[in-house]
Amino acid sequence: MKRPMRPTLRSGAFGLELGLACLLCGLGASSARADKADKTERIVTPDALQFAKSQSGPDNYYTVMKEGSRAFVRSRYLPPMKTAVLAWQAPEAERQAIRKLRWTWRAQVLPEGGDECTRAKADSAAVVYVTWKRGLRYYTLKYVWSAVGTKGKICDGKRNPFVAQDTIIVESGPPLNSWRTVEIDLANEYRSHFEGGDQSAAVPDFVGIGIMSDGDQTKSPSSADFGAFTLTR
Repeated sequence: MKRPMRPTLRSGAFGLELGLACLLCGLGASSARADKADKTERIVTPDALQFAKSQSGPDNYYTVMKEGSRAFVRSRYLPPMKTAVLAWQAPEAERQAIRKLRWTWRAQVLPEGGDECTRAKADSAAVVYVTWKRGLRYYTLKYVWSAVGTKGKICDGKRNPFVAQDTIIVESGPPLNSWRTVEIDLANEYRSHFEGGDQSAAVPDFVGIGIMSDGDQTKSPSSADFGAFTLTR
């Protein structure tokens, strides 16, 4: 993917927003060895997620693990680590064809008092970023497993020439160590957040996903597991 600039997570508020939206910048092509695809679905396996080096601190606190037949990524954020992100970039030929996204996740350790809708406490046990791109502008939805935030709340909206982003609290609090499944219709989610619900609005290319756990605002441990991601055409 070409990029108009190379922002970093340490370049101020605007740079932070663009950096998160551009978490896919600089990634290589998706791994055919790690991804499993057929005519209707692509399974993004845990080992297909790449360390987003340009958007992360030096510590890769993610590990691919296995529990029975299920493989997953476990995050183990410990302060004072810098935030780190894993990401996957969709093959260009498939970006307009992908219609739905499904994933499984479970919280292991909730960041103390973490609430993504409170700026000074905006930490999450688990984050899934979903990103589209049109021209130079990135559109990102940030789905989170919160510690104390209100489930279903939408907040932290950002709109500027390069970035449009909303945060959605999908899960909040316990139970811990319990798998949950999330499935979204990509076009509906995009139109709902960025086109005022206009069902006739064109949807830009879906470019990929990212995952994260963080506790840098609350200065507390944060941990979660992320299973495979299923993309349906």
